[in-house]
Amino acid sequence: MIDINQVIESLDWSKEPKGLYEPIGYTLASGGKRIRPTLALIAAELFGGKENEVLPAALALEVFHNFTLLHDDVMDRAQVRRGRPTVHVKWDDNTAILSGDQMLIEAYRLLSGVPADKLPQVLRWFNDMATGICEGQQYDVDFEHSAQVQLADYMKMIELKTSVLLAYALKIGGYIAGANAAQQEALYQYGLHIGLAFQIQDDILDVYGDPKTFGKAIGGDICCNKKTFLLLTALSKADAASKAELNRWLAISDRDQEKIAAVTALYDRLGVRAEAESVMEEHTAFALKQLETLPQNEATERLRQLAEKLVNRKS
Repeated sequence: MIDINQVIESLDWSKEPKGLYEPIGYTLASGGKRIRPTLALIAAELFGGKENEVLPAALALEVFHNFTLLHDDVMDRAQVRRGRPTVHVKWDDNTAILSGDQMLIEAYRLLSGVPADKLPQVLRWFNDMATGICEGQQYDVDFEHSAQVQLADYMKMIELKTSVLLAYALKIGGYIAGANAAQQEALYQYGLHIGLAFQIQDDILDVYGDPKTFGKAIGGDICCNKKTFLLLTALSKADAASKAELNRWLAISDRDQEKIAAVTALYDRLGVRAEAESVMEEHTAFALKQLETLPQNEATERLRQLAEKLVNRKS
């Protein structure tokens, strides 16, 4: 399979004005797992598709994903991304917003390279995906100011914000390569549930990960009272005393390290991590079940391995 990192590195961002394009190059050069383009290429390989026909969509998915990160980091005031200063920190907010906007345009420019007979459907799905991500981000923002968020609400939010991008990457890759409707749906469901497992693992790592491998500071979700699988599970499991203690810490905004330690201790006491890991494993198992309906070849095995790698990752 084509080396997606090599292709991304070959994209030319040495254009003027430098203030617009240099942050794009900086963002794409910062690494990342390249999960979305890899999934699109594997899905195409699964059905014997031509890499050059799928590559434009794969690149568009990766550039689009990174565009969302630029804007997310501004909204979240994140200081570090992949072990490096975020764009709004290295430059400023205006740069992150405008360079992100240009990345969105570049994503659609890349997408236009999809074979003409496949492009209309791919474009519809790409737009559905983009809308879902924006809806998920808005739910995430709304949750910050709501005390009534339920675990089901959270799962719907991460499905939109995280999972649909993985699901459509697979569906688009398979479709371009000739997968039928049932196979496209199996790929979509695999991606959707791997995405849910991936985000739950991300929530776990934000509390229990190693900052050296995670790529950003631990406990950020706790500091900003972010509605995560862990927090919502803790609130649903806590007795009156534990809930009162948890709410007391949620009301504190100026003692970060103490707050992180205290809330993590509550999570430990309530068995939140074990429950999160159990649900993560359920979604992974469902995703792997979808692969049984697809052609069995090296690409299928790579999807199995990728699922296990994603949910066992440390970063």
